[in-house]
Amino acid sequence: MPNERFIERGSHKGKGLAVFTSGGDSQGMNAAVRACVRMAIYLGCKAYFIREGYQGMVDGGDNIVEANWASVSSIIHRGGTVIGSARCAEFRERAGRLKAAFNLIQKGISNLVVIGGDGSLTGANCFRNEWSGLLDELLESKKITPEQRKKFDVLHIVGMVGSIDNDFCGTDMTIGTDSALHRIIEAIDAIVSTAYSHQRTFIMEVMGRHCGYLALVAGLSSEADYIFIPENPPRADWPDRLCQQLSQERNAGQRLNIIIVAEGAIDREGNPITAEDVKKVVVDKLQQDTRITVLGHVQRGGNPSAFDRVLGCRMGAEATLALMEATSDSVPCVVSLDGNQAVRVPLMECVERTKEVAQAMAEKNWELAVKLRGRSFERNLETYKMLTRLKPPKELVESGRQGYRLAVMHIGAPACGMNAAVRSFVRNCIYRGDTVFGVHDGIEGLIAGNIKEMGWSDVTGWVGQGGAFLGTKRTLPEGKFKEIAARLKEFKIQGLLVIGGFEAYHACGQISDQRPNYPEFCIPMVVVPSTISNNVPGTEFSLGCDTGLNEITEICDRIRQSAQGTKRRVFVIETMGGYCGYLATLAGLAGGADAAYIYEEKFSIKDLQQDVYHMASKMAEGVQRGLILRNEKASENYNTDFIHRLYSEEGKGLFSCRMNILGHMQQGGSPTPFDRNMGTKMAAKCVEWLNDQIKQNTKPDGTVRCESNDSACLLGIVRRQYRFTPLADLIAETNFEQRIPKTQWWLKLRPLLRILAKHDSAYEEEGMYITVEEECATDAVA
Repeated sequence: MPNERFIERGSHKGKGLAVFTSGGDSQGMNAAVRACVRMAIYLGCKAYFIREGYQGMVDGGDNIVEANWASVSSIIHRGGTVIGSARCAEFRERAGRLKAAFNLIQKGISNLVVIGGDGSLTGANCFRNEWSGLLDELLESKKITPEQRKKFDVLHIVGMVGSIDNDFCGTDMTIGTDSALHRIIEAIDAIVSTAYSHQRTFIMEVMGRHCGYLALVAGLSSEADYIFIPENPPRADWPDRLCQQLSQERNAGQRLNIIIVAEGAIDREGNPITAEDVKKVVVDKLQQDTRITVLGHVQRGGNPSAFDRVLGCRMGAEATLALMEATSDSVPCVVSLDGNQAVRVPLMECVERTKEVAQAMAEKNWELAVKLRGRSFERNLETYKMLTRLKPPKELVESGRQGYRLAVMHIGAPACGMNAAVRSFVRNCIYRGDTVFGVHDGIEGLIAGNIKEMGWSDVTGWVGQGGAFLGTKRTLPEGKFKEIAARLKEFKIQGLLVIGGFEAYHACGQISDQRPNYPEFCIPMVVVPSTISNNVPGTEFSLGCDTGLNEITEICDRIRQSAQGTKRRVFVIETMGGYCGYLATLAGLAGGADAAYIYEEKFSIKDLQQDVYHMASKMAEGVQRGLILRNEKASENYNTDFIHRLYSEEGKGLFSCRMNILGHMQQGGSPTPFDRNMGTKMAAKCVEWLNDQIKQNTKPDGTVRCESNDSACLLGIVRRQYRFTPLADLIAETNFEQRIPKTQWWLKLRPLLRILAKHDSAYEEEGMYITVEEECATDAVA
């Protein structure tokens, strides 16, 4: 099978593996620990916990304990780290490392998974380099036997980065960052209410002693008026610029201001900028009622987000596989996230690049520091600057050009993040001198002429709101092309942004197909996919699918918690998604589900029976609660009620069963930081794209005439790139009957879901195929 490797069950018997967490804790560490242990058990090797990090390794004894399947049950939803973490001065000395080596040899461990920051990973690499000498010393003192010296002659280490700051070069996201952003945004959303009531200015101090990622993305996700981060210090006149920015927002009708300060914020001379410094400027110069909120360790707390749970699962499993496949010549690696792939990259190269950022900042080379943080950080900073500019770009002012007339509309079901995208689109257009029209209620509203010009203050506060303020309908344009063309002509629309789900993709395709018949359709059109189902071709993630996934994960947590203290219970839960099993699969991974049934992966009554028997065996071993997910259109006959009845009947005497259909709760809620950020950046890119297309296709008489396929596109995320793909090119990739793409990246996570759910049985008896994640060089990773 191409791009796949066969993982044979029990293929690494006799090997010992230990996992530990070190340094500061972060949400998602428990998911990584669970995945390491369960993948190790699946492969037949012994798995150990090392409690309290390096300190536990040095102390030995009860701090190094064998883990079993039940050891990691019911921990995936918990914050922090259940095996503990501690700083250890003793391990910094060779004598401490000698004790640690002896303790590991006594347990038969020569494979280590370390979850921590760059300091923890550097310590592990130092330990590995000294390993041979430490064993020689132990042999000489007769603490170990020659057989042990020979058997454990090489120490293999694999790292995972657990840090809320996202300050490690070599991975797009570190474990815990997304959850920390959730805590920050929750706090800001709560504060906005009281600030709005009293017309206050709030200054939020967030973590980030050396890295401004949290402050930057929180600023993008909360409409913050100003941010202070260490990688991009303000100039000496920052007090004047800050006050000018705040005054501009108040003059535009805004009742509150939000300023975000990273705890490591500095000015261009390297002097600290504190929240108190900022407050003094605002109070003295503007006399605004100003308050400071320091979030502190709240950012490390709470349950991990769905993103961090899935990230921990994927990284943990990949770390165990990396150790099992390691040879004496293998270079120590760290498991990283590259786009949507878990990849292995050389550990020390990443550590060195992380140190280069600190060096660039010490040398006041700010542009290099931002560049070294990676493309994602750069893009976020560019977008934030674009949205908070005090005046339009100089080249636009000097050109004296007349702005374009652009329209934005929704087609399909509402999804969180739509409002953030509209806000970004409107404000970017206004800065460029363009006129923006909001089309209310989709195609029906367009035909009815429900079109209004949008101003700067019209979209204030939209970024954190769920639903779709412009209104949306599922109606397709088929049969109504004449009326649509008339409205576009009436309002002289020169470019169109459509934000929506599969219907938006389909509708825009239908309109572009009619260009030969209606010259009004010969304008650039772009679709931003926005649906919780994540079923639109041309993109790996749709706007809103992260919020939907988090809603399902949180509801599943609550449902299972409701059974706390009762007898053993299994919950059968139906998710949305149409024929697309994305939500069921990812929620299954994030929630630690025992099974997830989807349309794309056929299942029979035999598979259902196997799963029931397996559930019964787990209950007999002490597991208290089970979770079964089913996509709403997984099977016409094996519906949710049937599965509920099957489990109820077969589980009599062992467990009870309950059924839940989540329904429209999955579409509600407040948008996650991921969706706010994604919507903001995508809309900003669409403004640039539409402007470029209009320029390229404007005729001498001033009319816009777009006829090529390249002028009707869908903007998607493919791997780690934002990509405009012509709608015509996506037809071959689309299953229109089931309204899903023909290929879907997340299906490769299905074997991992089964491995982490089942320790005795699987759909394949002897093992299963796992997609090979491409290894990549460090310089290719942001």
